[in-house]
Amino acid sequence: MSFEEEMEELESAEDFLQYFQLPYEASVVHVNRLHILQRFHNYLQQGADSMPEDETAKRAVYSKLLTRAYQDFVDSDAQTEKVFKVFHMGEAQTAFVALSDIKT
Repeated sequence: MSFEEEMEELESAEDFLQYFQLPYEASVVHVNRLHILQRFHNYLQQGADSMPEDETAKRAVYSKLLTRAYQDFVDSDAQTEKVFKVFHMGEAQTAFVALSDIKT
């Protein structure tokens, strides 16, 4: 199986962490699994242009980024990290409407 095929088989945060043989606290993953996976996905997208072609190097980058995503939630929490849009919805929004745009 290729690296990409192996990655497609993984479903949960635990699957990913176990695949890359990364130590983790089950309690951290239990509370933040979707946030960890989304952050991991975001990190992968940010580095997509510079991703190595070599499978061994790519595995190392994936492992590093997953470790970083997991660690974000060891050191912080979901509400502070605001991975998902729903956490931004309660923030104050500012908008400017020019007086000329208001029609009577």
